[in-house]
Amino acid sequence: MQPEIFVDILQEAMFMVILLVCLVIVPSMIVGLIVAIFQAATSINEQTLSFLPRLIVTLAAIVYGGHWGINHLMEYTIGMFMRVQQVVG
Repeated sequence: MQPEIFVDILQEAMFMVILLVCLVIVPSMIVGLIVAIFQAATSINEQTLSFLPRLIVTLAAIVYGGHWGINHLMEYTIGMFMRVQQVVG
């Protein structure tokens, strides 16, 4: 068991987490920024105006990007099971 194996596994795990979180968070942040600019330009201070578009975009990102994210997660999990011999033995 070399430490390099564990560093590689941790690096791949962190990259997978960042990838899957960005799938949902980035579209929501972009819509939130656009709505915030619109609210600042028009002086509308309504809380629900920023919440509803972000919710809809987040749900759409999960619906349309979920299949891609689950495929990547399955590939990562299968790769981890294939590396068990490398880690244990």
